[in-house]
Amino acid sequence: MANLYQRILLKLSGESLLGEQGHGIDGNILSRYADEIKTIHEEGVEVSIVIGGGNIFRGVKGATEGMDRVQGDYMGMLATMINSMALQDALERKGVHTRLMSAIRMEEIAEPYIRRRAIRHLEKGRVVIFGAGTGNPYFTTDTAAALRAIEIEANVILKGTRVSGIYDSDPETNPDAKKFDVITGDEVLNRRLNVMDLTAFTLCRENETPIIVFDMNVDGNLKKVVCSEEKVGSTVIWDES
Repeated sequence: MANLYQRILLKLSGESLLGEQGHGIDGNILSRYADEIKTIHEEGVEVSIVIGGGNIFRGVKGATEGMDRVQGDYMGMLATMINSMALQDALERKGVHTRLMSAIRMEEIAEPYIRRRAIRHLEKGRVVIFGAGTGNPYFTTDTAAALRAIEIEANVILKGTRVSGIYDSDPETNPDAKKFDVITGDEVLNRRLNVMDLTAFTLCRENETPIIVFDMNVDGNLKKVVCSEEKVGSTVIWDES
């Protein structure tokens, strides 16, 4: 059976790497994510990844504690690079060829982000990890994920979370929360559902880039989303007809 998507962008939160820890990176979670990514890479899917840095530092939080917002955001970008390097190492230890590209120049550890080079890496079967966000303060890694997905012409953005999809309220606090299998972009906005930040969501809407939100912590879910007809997670669609 042919894959549902040929080229994807996987967005992971930094907090997902915490596992049961209070800070840092849980090596078991990192290894399991690498296994999940390897399974779809072996199916011939072109995989790109954006990972946040919230397990290490979040610029917005720093700003609320009196830190300069721009300084905090740059610190957050460096945090994403730490996570990106850790994921790169985990993938390569499993035999998956990767390239780490940074929006901020740091040649000793990553290539500078160049769109055409990123696409070429994907065409050659390398997993490409995009670090340092957009390289600009005031933008989240959600926005970086949307921007990179559009630039490399990804078929879909897969947002791996710790819940099984998009709900009408927080399923972790409301056991009666209703899950949407498919939801329109307008409904997401009207209900003020927290799928991605507004800038990222608008980018996806303007470019009609599909978004699938799913539970990354269930073994095999990533492969089901990409390679099978089995319905997993929630899909945001833009065709309102």
